[in-house]
Amino acid sequence: MRHARVAAFVFAAMLMIAACSGGSTQAPAASAAPSDAASAAPSAASGTAVSISDFSFQPAAVTVAVGTTVTWTNNDSAGHTVTADDGSFKSTTLATGATFSQTFATAGTFAYRCAIHSSMTGTVTVK
Repeated sequence: MRHARVAAFVFAAMLMIAACSGGSTQAPAASAAPSDAASAAPSAASGTAVSISDFSFQPAAVTVAVGTTVTWTNNDSAGHTVTADDGSFKSTTLATGATFSQTFATAGTFAYRCAIHSSMTGTVTVK
């Protein structure tokens, strides 16, 4: 029951973000100070949401403005991480329902993966 509520909330948040961004996928930028958070997905005003489900990051690629915060929410029953390929950010293992947020302070392309499941990859492009 809890998983269904979390999934419904994340879906609603993603719809709000899509509506505010004109339907394009937009995500935030990266900073040097990652943070784990136990809160739900961010609002459209504060950042971009990425869902971790079915052993994938959804959406796998996001584009955001410098200064944006991206929040990943683990909607899988397995634990996952969000780990930058260049080492610029790294979450702890996220249990079901847990979140990780990263604010991107500089422009660039940040490839990331799950350190536990190497086939899970994603990209944040910061402009």
